Amino acid sequence: MPEFDSVPSVVDALGARGYIADTRLATTVYLVTQLDKPMLIEGPAGVGKTELAKALAKITGRRLLRLQCYEGQDETKALYEWDYGKQLLYTQILREKIGQVVADAPDLRDAVERIGAQESVFFSERFLASRPLLEAVRSPEPVVLLIDEVDRADEALEAVLLETLAEFQVSVPEVGTFVAEKPPYVVLTSNNTRDLSAALKRRCLHLFLDYPTAERELEIVRSKRTGLPDALAAQLVDIVRGLRELELRKAPSISETIDWARTLAVLGVSELTAGILSDTASVVVKYDKDVRKTISALPRLVDPNAKVPEAGSERGHGHGHGPGEHDHGEHSHTSNGRPERDAEEVDGRAVRAGKDAPGRHGPGYYRTKDSSQADTEPGPPRRVTADRGARSFGANLGRRRAL
Repeated sequence: MPEFDSVPSVVDALGARGYIADTRLATTVYLVTQLDKPMLIEGPAGVGKTELAKALAKITGRRLLRLQCYEGQDETKALYEWDYGKQLLYTQILREKIGQVVADAPDLRDAVERIGAQESVFFSERFLASRPLLEAVRSPEPVVLLIDEVDRADEALEAVLLETLAEFQVSVPEVGTFVAEKPPYVVLTSNNTRDLSAALKRRCLHLFLDYPTAERELEIVRSKRTGLPDALAAQLVDIVRGLRELELRKAPSISETIDWARTLAVLGVSELTAGILSDTASVVVKYDKDVRKTISALPRLVDPNAKVPEAGSERGHGHGHGPGEHDHGEHSHTSNGRPERDAEEVDGRAVRAGKDAPGRHGPGYYRTKDSSQADTEPGPPRRVTADRGARSFGANLGRRRAL
């Protein structure tokens, strides 16, 4: 297995594997290999934290073991657990042998003690199911251990990790302590969804990996051989960097920049326009509000002198048209959702005003007494005397009493 002899050798080795690293990152990787200390990489999603562990495994020829962290994860998924199914199967097979062991036992106490003496048979390495942490320690060959998105795990799991990170060992109460013969290269990643404990950070070399400069990001895109011409790739990188300055729920990552470049190359794009970028914006932005913000900003990012339509004139997201581009056969929509008519069509407001003209309906429509009063105001309402209301109330009251 090749070993690094200097920081420049780390840069060259990672570059040969398609991972473009700066001096600061390469220095941290070099120290990991020389000091046998874990490395904690924090930063936004999609900046290459996980890919660094994969590249390190390929360069050194080590096997990659990955522990993917998640909320509610317990130590049995990280360290080890007992294979109870296998233990039960062996118990059924050895039932006759157990019977022979306790056959001449004078009492129950002695029989239990004899069976207890055989406990080590069922709680041995034969029935121990290794999980990533224990597997990394027990492996006869050195490995690269990736503890991915450790910030998503509960704080209790951090305490479980401390022994492995500090001593490269795992303690199993029923068996003993396993110590790594060849310490693994350990890489922990965090997306900063929560603060990690000081005890965990103290055991690791720390590196914050942020979005790269425009030059380095362009170099990364070129190294992936996306098929997009260099001039368009440089323009695309500038556009993505402009999108990151917007208040998006999730900013585009480096991996999404690469995906966007590949998408445009597959479509055979020879010029970046607001229209084609809007049609493919879902490659880099994943939320509905982010898509709308992106489509609104793309004309300005493509051409700073472009005229951006006012906020009420743009169509719903998903059409992906830039300013000045129209679809034939489509109409813009009013605030109530109904399509507006063209200028040569009948004005609906004039039609509604005509319906309100007095005298439009025939005699008797307004409840007039005769045809001569059709266009006059309706007669006064009939008067109801107070005693009529009292009589009606008394009649209803008497009817209720009779019921």
